[in-house]
Amino acid sequence: MTTVGILYPGGFARDDYPRMEILLDAVRLVVHRTEVADDAYGVEALLRTGEPGRLAAGAADLQRAGVECVVWASAAGSFLYGWEGAHEQTGALARAVGVSASSTSFGFVHAVRELGAGRVAVASTYSEQVTGLFAGFLRAAGVEVAATSAAGLGSAAEAAAWDLDRVKELAAAADRPEADAVLLPDTALHTAGHEAELEELLGKPVLTGNQVTVREGLRLAGRRSWSPRLGRLFARREAPPAPVAVWGEGRARAHSGRGRGGGAHGSDVRE
Repeated sequence: MTTVGILYPGGFARDDYPRMEILLDAVRLVVHRTEVADDAYGVEALLRTGEPGRLAAGAADLQRAGVECVVWASAAGSFLYGWEGAHEQTGALARAVGVSASSTSFGFVHAVRELGAGRVAVASTYSEQVTGLFAGFLRAAGVEVAATSAAGLGSAAEAAAWDLDRVKELAAAADRPEADAVLLPDTALHTAGHEAELEELLGKPVLTGNQVTVREGLRLAGRRSWSPRLGRLFARREAPPAPVAVWGEGRARAHSGRGRGGGAHGSDVRE
């Protein structure tokens, strides 16, 4: 049994994780809810969700649960810190919990690489500004962004209230013929178990926030698990690619620089 720790902001689509746990074999997902004072999708409010103190507050519970690794289940609460700042964020989390750590944002990068997608389209619930910052994060990792579409929702609660038809509309609006995959970064969207249906609609891989969060945890744990309902990312393969290192795997490495703009080592996936 592989035990993955999930730090999830608020409540919104947290129920996606027990659904995925049922669909996956011998995987235990321990979800710790972090406090969210404001679920608004403004930049400052989103940055506050990823503050070190909020993430470290769940460390003791995750340690008691015996997690093998931990993933911060927020896209905007990680990519808004920038490429280097997001590495620093996961580095601090790894030190607090004492196991390897990553985030949803890095999960997207690794998932895109695993699928061999050269360019992607982004179907975002966020504003144009926040969506553009996610596209910038992907480009910093060497991922080409063919197109973005921003729904401009005001809060995580709004996103969590969407049904599958609205999610399909969002994905279809962003898709372009030249995109090899479509990314839905918001972990407040209910998508668990619907990835294969979304892929059938678009005819290409679809990556969702909660799906890539779990895949990232399994990657850190060195474990594979398969479920056709979770899309091509969880399709059985003969020889999966070798994992790319993330801060906290093995022994910690020295790092320099502080603040949102730089410093901590993390998953350097630019090849």
